[in-house]
Amino acid sequence: MKRVITYGTFDLLHTGHINILRRAKEFGDYLIVAISSDEFNALKGKKAYYSFEQRKLILEAIRYVDEVIPEHTWEQKIRDVRDYNVDVFVMGDDWKGKFDFLSDMCEVVYLPRTVGISTTKIREDLTKS
Repeated sequence: MKRVITYGTFDLLHTGHINILRRAKEFGDYLIVAISSDEFNALKGKKAYYSFEQRKLILEAIRYVDEVIPEHTWEQKIRDVRDYNVDVFVMGDDWKGKFDFLSDMCEVVYLPRTVGISTTKIREDLTKS
């Protein structure tokens, strides 16, 4: 079984999120999604609209996702790749090069973002209206 992992906050779920999950799943048989905990978001200076538990519940309902785990630190990626026997690490290309250090443990893939949609854009549009 080929195992894939991706990371993100996955707040205000939109077509860009669905696209990266669908494309990530195409790289293997089992997709693990690590989502930033509320505490980790706070350390990054971010605040999600939905709580960790709500975001986890939403992601678990998506057919491409096989398992959802919490992300508590930037450094846990190495441990996750090892502990979950990950074959492919997938991120959006806005992170290109940032996780190449994992390439000695697994394949690292950066996927193009969906043009015209982002959580930041949704927030800005909602603020304007």
